[in-house]
Amino acid sequence: MTDWPLNQRDPSVGDPPGARDPLRLCVNATVALITCLLGPIALLGFSIVAIVAYVQARRAGVMRSRCLLGDTRLVLAYLVVLATLAAAAIPFWVLLWMRMLG
Repeated sequence: MTDWPLNQRDPSVGDPPGARDPLRLCVNATVALITCLLGPIALLGFSIVAIVAYVQARRAGVMRSRCLLGDTRLVLAYLVVLATLAAAAIPFWVLLWMRMLG
């Protein structure tokens, strides 16, 4: 009788054909939950993280993105617009929550 360790991948067994890791869907659902709860605060936070990442990538020489906009300058402009709108919406969002809660 052999004691096989649990929760370890056997390298001799290949991936099943067409296997997809649902982690991406879980990540998307978690981002959606955070966005629902935090509204423009979450949008501002995610936008800033993306701006920092795109600036670093552009400085490293990345000029094209897999994003629909393609050019990293357009992506950065889009993200700056999102961050600006989110920052402007935060006071209104806070007032809305204050009115709803009491």
